[in-house]
Amino acid sequence: MAKKTAIPKGYIQSLRNIGIIAHIDAGKTTLTERILYYSGRIHRMGEVHDGTATMDFMPEEQERGITIGSACTTCKWGDKTINVIDTPGHVDFTIEVERALRVLDGAVGVFCAVGGVEPQSETVWRQSERYKVPKLAFINKMDRIGADFEAVLDSMRDKLRVTPLPLQIPVGAGQEFTGVIDLIDMKYLVFDEATHGGSFESFDLTDEQRELASPWRDRLFDAASEVSDELMELYLGGEDVPRGMVLDAVRQLTLDLQVVPVYTGSALRNVGVQPLLDGICALLPSPEDVARQQATDARTRKRIDIMPSIKEPLAALAFKVSLETGRKLVLMRIYSGEIEAGQVVYNATQKKEERVARLFTLHAGHKEKVDRAVAGEIVAASGMKFARTGDTLCMQDTPVILEHIEGYKPVISLALEPRNSDEAEKLDEVLEKLLLEDPTLALATDEDTEQRVLSGMGELHLEVVLERVRREFHVEPRVGNPQVVYQETAGQKASAEGVFDRELGDDTHYGYVALTVEPLGRGEGRSVRFGFGTEEWPDQWLDSVAEGIEDSLQSGVLRGYPVQDVRVTIDELRREEGKSSAVGYHMAAVSAVKEALRGASPQLLEPIMQVEVNVPDDFVGDVIGLLGTKGAKIDNMYDMNGQKIVQALTPLRQLFGFSTQLRSVTQGRGGLMMQFSRFDVLG
Repeated sequence: MAKKTAIPKGYIQSLRNIGIIAHIDAGKTTLTERILYYSGRIHRMGEVHDGTATMDFMPEEQERGITIGSACTTCKWGDKTINVIDTPGHVDFTIEVERALRVLDGAVGVFCAVGGVEPQSETVWRQSERYKVPKLAFINKMDRIGADFEAVLDSMRDKLRVTPLPLQIPVGAGQEFTGVIDLIDMKYLVFDEATHGGSFESFDLTDEQRELASPWRDRLFDAASEVSDELMELYLGGEDVPRGMVLDAVRQLTLDLQVVPVYTGSALRNVGVQPLLDGICALLPSPEDVARQQATDARTRKRIDIMPSIKEPLAALAFKVSLETGRKLVLMRIYSGEIEAGQVVYNATQKKEERVARLFTLHAGHKEKVDRAVAGEIVAASGMKFARTGDTLCMQDTPVILEHIEGYKPVISLALEPRNSDEAEKLDEVLEKLLLEDPTLALATDEDTEQRVLSGMGELHLEVVLERVRREFHVEPRVGNPQVVYQETAGQKASAEGVFDRELGDDTHYGYVALTVEPLGRGEGRSVRFGFGTEEWPDQWLDSVAEGIEDSLQSGVLRGYPVQDVRVTIDELRREEGKSSAVGYHMAAVSAVKEALRGASPQLLEPIMQVEVNVPDDFVGDVIGLLGTKGAKIDNMYDMNGQKIVQALTPLRQLFGFSTQLRSVTQGRGGLMMQFSRFDVLG
């Protein structure tokens, strides 16, 4: 038997699992490229605009200059091992951010010094808040015309409702940006252009710089003093406060989610990245420092804490499935225990055994084989047949199920049609693989036309999927025009009953279900409950009733769209000796739901989009007029950096071709950002 790789003492404490999150074009991938370069992970910096960035390894990413899939890599900084996930900024790929945040311990939010907190910045920040992820902020692009450090801090306070705590401030802005001031040591840091920022010098502050920095330093030490009385006494007494003491205090505030430490610079100009790396190691948590993961014991159904220890039983979450040349690769975060290449593990979600053929650490599009992975690590595994996104991997004698990754509802669809019968079979295989990889995709078959209907998060999302179908799998289906995906709901409360009494084969099946359907608030989903004591009823029959209700809610009574935002209460069940069966109750429940929905004034819900247009003052009237023709409701309008920002809520069905029309009425000077807001009743 091969000897296990030794795990150094304190290894888990030395890990940092972080994500780089932000709005599109804030500079996430450029920053990640510098992190890899300065840590020695790569020896030549690539650039997003050249299509050579290490983390944008998909052809679709290189062509578009955007991140589409979250990419993982590992680097060393000092005695710390940093696992980095570079996430997309485009709203169509929100699930990639969600999956990353679910398994990370900390994050770096990147903000453009000109744009500040932009719409997708808010979205990903809110996602991270849901998982209570401690964060640092990096205010990037200080060399850009219009850069405003303090305006970004104000934007963070107003839009994100956080307390930014600068540990650095910039010296100058735009073309006059020359470096940063370290507020703890009160030093001026200048990064060497000749070495691409690989080295930097530390200078004493001039009187002017000291006057600029002193108020900022006072704020920093005031915040740190709340954690440490000793620090407060040293600072108020005018004595030197050790750097480590300040960082320890700021770290405590960061882990408690009370502040967001702020660094600044310009990743493209190689300024400020190394201090940020120091901050990641000093201030963000290790797997041992975050709240314990919650899981359900699969045998007792009790909630338990998962301890981040190699000695504990295995508990790992599959957070992403990708396909490489047709082979399945499962990315997982190990929360406790260890896993070895060749080992058989238990997929508690699918209730099946899986064999982990090989284990890898990832570096963007490259894999490096390892023989063992332990608690705290993020690795990829090949050979697993059944694993899907959100599945829990453990040992069969200690089965647990970790909290699932939240899903997203598709809002737009395309009809696909194979060109011939041979292509039809291949298209179905390809789509099945892509659905396994991407849980935000959905596939249905139109019974009238026999077309495949593929649904996703937006036009760009489906465009990228189709590019992959053509490029990777060499299938060229005919594609229809984009169509909006709707949902249905109940407009009022209604009750109905369903009876099933029929012979199927040699057996008679009977079921009686009476139930009530009532509307819930927008975004509340579905709720199914029993309105009476169920102790005397067999679990199999009760489960069949619940399954029948869930099945019937997949297709509403107006146009056959899924039903959402409803509560179904089962009011009564009846039985007949010798005839009642699980099949009977399932069919009776389906019938009762359909009848109740027909009496509940069913309504159609459509996707409503949050639209944000930034435009020069001269074109504001034209933009508002254009939005008016789209049925938009103007939500807000304000000034930022000499531009007007117009925010509106608009039905998605009105927005096809909107970006082209916007360019026309603004002479190409209008910027557009759209993101899904909610499903709501047609206006």
